[in-house]
Amino acid sequence: MIAPLFIALTFAAALGSGIMAGLFFVFSTTIMAALARLPAGDGAAAMNAINVVILNPLFLTAFMGTALICAILAVKAIIGWSEPGSAWLLAGSLLYIVGILLVTMIFNVPLNDALAAAGPETSEGASLWTRYLAEWLPWNHVRTVSGIASLACFIMALR
Repeated sequence: MIAPLFIALTFAAALGSGIMAGLFFVFSTTIMAALARLPAGDGAAAMNAINVVILNPLFLTAFMGTALICAILAVKAIIGWSEPGSAWLLAGSLLYIVGILLVTMIFNVPLNDALAAAGPETSEGASLWTRYLAEWLPWNHVRTVSGIASLACFIMALR
């Protein structure tokens, strides 16, 4: 009974990693480039609106639910280290937890908070927008690559 549970959790972690990788990929390749073409105040205002709307139950379930599943799978991988696929489980879990969850909390969210606090209509908000784009986007690339790599690891763990 335990093996099917961990197979289901690994499958769910793969799905969650893929969903997050796709979301971050779209930001890296499209959304941020489109916002950068707008006047600074408009781009900052649009990003602030996105940052408010994205904090919805469906997104938070996928984002935080996948992190919780990854934490469970990491413990399972360590406890059952000699079992096939354990290294893949641990790698996928750490890639998600460090490369997506922690990067988001340490880098992207503080930048989002600073942008919201500055207000897009102020000169501070407009000048922050240039710095925001330069700092936020590389960390989003890290999240994108981490999500893709995490997904690949979970697929390998299921083999």
